[in-house]
Amino acid sequence: MTKKEKLNLPYTGISSFAKYPICTDLDELEADVAILGAPYDMATQYRSGAKMGPRGIRESSTLYGIGINGAYDFEKDDVYLGPPWKIVDCGDADMIHGDLDQSLGNIEDAVRKIVEKGAIPVVLGGDHSITIPVAKGLEKAGPFTVVQIDAHLDFADERMGQRYGHGSPMRRMSEMEHVEGMAQLGIRGIGSSSKEDFEDAKNYGSVIISTRKIRELGIEKVLEMIPDSERYFVTIDIDGLDSSLTPGTGSPSPGGLYYYETSELLEGIAKKGNVIGFDLVEVAPPYDVSGMTSQLASRLILDFLGFILKEKEKEKLSK
Repeated sequence: MTKKEKLNLPYTGISSFAKYPICTDLDELEADVAILGAPYDMATQYRSGAKMGPRGIRESSTLYGIGINGAYDFEKDDVYLGPPWKIVDCGDADMIHGDLDQSLGNIEDAVRKIVEKGAIPVVLGGDHSITIPVAKGLEKAGPFTVVQIDAHLDFADERMGQRYGHGSPMRRMSEMEHVEGMAQLGIRGIGSSSKEDFEDAKNYGSVIISTRKIRELGIEKVLEMIPDSERYFVTIDIDGLDSSLTPGTGSPSPGGLYYYETSELLEGIAKKGNVIGFDLVEVAPPYDVSGMTSQLASRLILDFLGFILKEKEKEKLSK
């Protein structure tokens, strides 16, 4: 009897990210890309729920379970995420309820191990504070420039002594020796940060561009304004996109980027330099009955991964 090929439809099997193989023992990791969940939201200042983000993103991503042969984009007439690239889902960093230090430490340790194994870490948040241990864990992959897509500046120093809230990741990264600059895109609106925080970010040298300014300048000009660097780390807060597209987040903000604008920015960043890792944070499925926020998040992750690996393919061919 001939063995049938397994169809592996989105609603069957285990919901690993995009139906990629699973490797939860990082000591055994052999891959080009490692997906890691960081289901942590103890640092939120409004609505919690981002701890369910990795699970929601994974479930939605099964719609795009493209298999080992990759995905054809007819507009670009090219195949993305196909052989020889190996992408695996490494499960989640362990969370210790009520213990900020251990939870963030476990995220950092997992990212360090992924870097040590030679894979690109792609981290699913979690609230935006998880970017702090992610960036720490990327130390040996640096130095690098940070590009943030977000509604909020996230440059707060501390609030009542709390230095690791989800409003502080960019400030904390500015203090890291292996971070050599940053660009903050999509920043807008009431509550983004204080005037003093904006002044501190500008004094650090950050390039800050609002959504409205991005549309005025155009994507190509914005990409030119991002500091030149050999290596980039990108942090994507889902509220950087317009709240009409991403209701499932703790701090939704109107006036944000649209899907194609975001995807074009990510493609341009991948062409600009070597992306050594990225995260996508603040997806909170409990506020999104339709699941559209998680679905958009998973699509952006796959888009960006495709762009990053395509540039690596071109680099190999040019040698």
